[in-house]
Amino acid sequence: LKTPMKPVAIAFALPSAVLPGAQFADAYVLNVEGQRLDAMTAARRAIDRAPAWINRLLRLRNILMQPFGLKPGVKTKVGDVSVERIGIFPVISKSPRRIVLGLDDKHLDFRLLVDVKDIGGGRQAITASTLVKTHNALGRLYLSVVKPFHRIIVRAMLAKVSG
Repeated sequence: LKTPMKPVAIAFALPSAVLPGAQFADAYVLNVEGQRLDAMTAARRAIDRAPAWINRLLRLRNILMQPFGLKPGVKTKVGDVSVERIGIFPVISKSPRRIVLGLDDKHLDFRLLVDVKDIGGGRQAITASTLVKTHNALGRLYLSVVKPFHRIIVRAMLAKVSG
């Protein structure tokens, strides 16, 4: 069995208990050697080490979508307690093997799952999965516009996990 050293697409079947009613899902896996990662560390590496062009695209997206009420994903609070974040993404749940990040908006809800699985021989499979549940026509339009970029972005970010 050959170990993919760059992210490759894999199947992610719906429905998912992580985001019931999601209409879109995708997943990419990257196998790493000798890292001994947990899900939090893998997610931080992917998001915190994102290439600068991704951060510029996200800023542009926030500017373009602001008139439509799409949240930029910053300064979310639950009561008076700040929510734990990785980058702009609030942490919804976490364990050593899986972290779930996400945002809910009036147009769509999304979840980013980062899973870590030991596959033997000092190797781990790091999987980044995205789930999206749209709520209206604007959410569906937004999803259709960002999908091609999303695929490139997730692969670029996941590639940053290995080092």
